[in-house]
Amino acid sequence: MFQRTTEARISKAIIKEFSGWLQDYIISDVIVVGGGPSGLVAARELAKNKFKVLVIESNNYIGGGFWIGGYLMNTLTFRAPAQEVLEELDIPYKEAEDGLFVADGPHACSKLIAAACDAGVKILNMTKFDDVVLRNKKVEGAVINWTPVSALPRQITCVDPISLESQVVIDATGHDAFVCKALERRGIIKLKDFGAMDVNSSEDLVVENTGEVYPGLVVTGMAVSTVYGIPRMGPTFAGMLFSGRKAAQEAGKILAKNKMNSESMMMQEQMTA
Repeated sequence: MFQRTTEARISKAIIKEFSGWLQDYIISDVIVVGGGPSGLVAARELAKNKFKVLVIESNNYIGGGFWIGGYLMNTLTFRAPAQEVLEELDIPYKEAEDGLFVADGPHACSKLIAAACDAGVKILNMTKFDDVVLRNKKVEGAVINWTPVSALPRQITCVDPISLESQVVIDATGHDAFVCKALERRGIIKLKDFGAMDVNSSEDLVVENTGEVYPGLVVTGMAVSTVYGIPRMGPTFAGMLFSGRKAAQEAGKILAKNKMNSESMMMQEQMTA
């Protein structure tokens, strides 16, 4: 019934395909660290605009908290106007009460992942963010390693990471804000940590404060709460979707500025040649 092959051919096909696209994404326009809802929305928006986008995820699955809602119940909640984004992604939803909507977690998450992949986003999972590439007082990439390496006892591991370059890095690592903390460790920025639960203020503030926190570094989603001391929002996701969309807009502005500066430098070089 099935086409005959060999184990060696299967291994060769996997290695050839994976190593091929990974080499191509050693340099990207944008690296999104964290494959939760805000990171995936940002990645999709940027890829739709023809930018080269790589998502790094430490788990073997993509979607973060978007798979389940509160208390291990896989029902997600969204406040208006998030239904507009749900409709754009073709995610089925119901209105629980005026302006409050519910959706099935696995269905919503799988739709968002598929939408990101369909837009051209590449995903590197089981990959742990280790550090930033920092040059000329600007974030210009990410240092990564396989996630399992960090689980091994330190005394028996000596596995150096590798580096990826990009014009923009987006920290979408949730409350942990791992990318921003890499700068805090060096005394470059100071984080405030997230505050107590207050959904009504949190979602608005997260979206409002989504943006560039250091040259080349954009923060989105719950990482915004940790950076600015904003109240946490719990199991509701409208703010995540709109924060991801705004992160893409802010990253797009940086990319456009970089392109304009590059073109200006080229013109100057041509004039002096």
